[in-house]
Amino acid sequence: MSETEILEKSQYLTFKLGDEIFGLKVAKVREVLDLTRITKMPGAPDFMRGVINLRGGVVPVMDLRLKFGLTRTEYTSDTRIIVMELLFDGEEVVLGFLADAVHEVIDLEANQIEPPPKIGMRWRTEFIEGIGKRNDLFIIILYIDRVFSTQELAILDAVSEDAKPQLMEEALG
Repeated sequence: MSETEILEKSQYLTFKLGDEIFGLKVAKVREVLDLTRITKMPGAPDFMRGVINLRGGVVPVMDLRLKFGLTRTEYTSDTRIIVMELLFDGEEVVLGFLADAVHEVIDLEANQIEPPPKIGMRWRTEFIEGIGKRNDLFIIILYIDRVFSTQELAILDAVSEDAKPQLMEEALG
């Protein structure tokens, strides 16, 4: 495979929110977890469901359905937490979000991705990198770094710091 081919093909983790299939660059994904206990945090934004303890670290968990104006995620046997890494003020921030289901990792060539339409789009176009086409499916590819504002990430970081003592107490108790 040539260097040009590598640049033109990317891998995406596909997941479901409501009736839509979304894609997220695999490079942003740290891991996919089965649903675990989420500790609610007072003062957190509505779209933040709480925090989880991930190998001794506090990870805030978002409900992307709420962030995107959908109804709250209902927990099912298919619900997963996608843990990812974002850059915030030059530092890596680890956070998770709920997905109704996680499907698979797919390869998409550059010619399989079109820019988001300027009108008629249900989702905010600044969150959308493009629309992937694979067989008969359309996959909404997220610019996940744009979904959360700098102010929201700062709040999440502060809430996560406040949660450390509570999570340690729960782990010991």
